Amino acid sequence: MGRICAAGWYPESVPFGIQLWELFVLLLVVLLVFGPKRLPEMGRSLGKGMREFKDSISGKDEPAELPPAQEETVVTTSTRDETKTT
Repeated sequence: MGRICAAGWYPESVPFGIQLWELFVLLLVVLLVFGPKRLPEMGRSLGKGMREFKDSISGKDEPAELPPAQEETVVTTSTRDETKTT
């Protein structure tokens, strides 16, 4: 567990030194700039990008094995008319 700083009640291990009220202000500004309709879309794309990055780092980006293809019977038909006119 982290020590408590002499200057405040937050532990020294707070990422980037951001306090709780600063985080709320930042989230409010993001909400006002992008709006409530774009935030879920941005979250999905951010999560998808992080997942793809993690998979590329771990080497899981190889495509999954496909099941063996079933043999298809090809039936050919003649499109020409075989009758001749004399």
